[in-house]
Amino acid sequence: MLSAAALTAGLAAPASAEGERTPTTYGQATLTGFASLPAETFVPNSEPSGSAIGAGPFNGIAAPFAGQPVQGFSGIVNRHDGTYDVLSDNGYGGKANSADFLLRVHHVKPDTRTGKVTVLGGFNLSDPYHRVPFALTRADRILTGADFDVESIVKAYDGTYWLGDEFGPFLLHFDKKGRLLDEPVSLAGVKAPENPYLNGETPTLGGSKGFEGMVRSVDGRHLYPLLEGTVTGDTPGDLRLNEFDLRKRKYTGTHWTYRLESPANAIGDAIAVDKHRFLIIERDGGQGATAKFKRIYLADNRDRNGDGLMDKTLVADLMNIANPKKLGGFDETFTFPFQTIEDVVLLDDRTLAVLNDNNFPFSSGRTAGKADNNEFITIRLSDRLHADWRAFV
Repeated sequence: MLSAAALTAGLAAPASAEGERTPTTYGQATLTGFASLPAETFVPNSEPSGSAIGAGPFNGIAAPFAGQPVQGFSGIVNRHDGTYDVLSDNGYGGKANSADFLLRVHHVKPDTRTGKVTVLGGFNLSDPYHRVPFALTRADRILTGADFDVESIVKAYDGTYWLGDEFGPFLLHFDKKGRLLDEPVSLAGVKAPENPYLNGETPTLGGSKGFEGMVRSVDGRHLYPLLEGTVTGDTPGDLRLNEFDLRKRKYTGTHWTYRLESPANAIGDAIAVDKHRFLIIERDGGQGATAKFKRIYLADNRDRNGDGLMDKTLVADLMNIANPKKLGGFDETFTFPFQTIEDVVLLDDRTLAVLNDNNFPFSSGRTAGKADNNEFITIRLSDRLHADWRAFV
């Protein structure tokens, strides 16, 4: 758990002169904290789940489950008190098998001194005000993984939450109790195969390739949702980072292009460093022995070389993290070999927290044949980011 002194140091860091002092290369990051939530963790007194995934066993775990698993962490919000809000995704990977998975934001407290993550509570997502104009799975309008695939979350300065969905893709606006406040916001010209408004049209985006990452601008005026997939007609591997005006509640029409190192890669999350620079997780689809590419880049939308793409600087290789203290019982080189790594948060000007999406019960990146835990790590970069102080708020 990050100390108050470390957080204060981060907040005291001055905003950069547009990032001019940021090094052009970063060295090896260092593991500074490790905590883990067991894979078989369930919401107390919750409904059964997993009835449509088959009996299994999956990595030694039989289905269905007696409760709702606390899993699939695909977005994170720092509550600045040593605890975090973490967003579960659609559940089991698709609309067809996730109708009994209730979309939820969990309140968790990682403690890197004990190595444990405690679940303090949370809230389900719902639509009691009938903002969703299409049919939902449940009559009580509690939202499920067959309704939306929520993959990213930010907390606005007014205390409400904005979530990015992959099925539309849609932007979803919730109050602090998880109640939907506005009709889902579509992105013009972009529709995934799961989009309820497709009506026979040809999708312009791959399945579940919508808003995997979403940034709140440091001034709080804009959202920058980042697509996980390439829009039809764009260069393969090019992803659009779109601009959404929170005051006008509409897209501005501006977007920037983040190019993957390989079209086979995917992004996992995105957060702001200042008004031009963003930290973006980029990863391959491997796990365990097949995991090769798990990285965090600093991406700049000013396009200094004029190639039409965001400029990228590698700040952390998650498959090559120094661990001189052998934290977590691991070797001096620590790896984060998970198929999906979908959470990053800035703790101070050199420290990041990173979490995996464990795809319960399917992923087994840490130990072959064993369902992955939800891991929470903190890493120290080799140099400062010179972030805007508002990136820590």
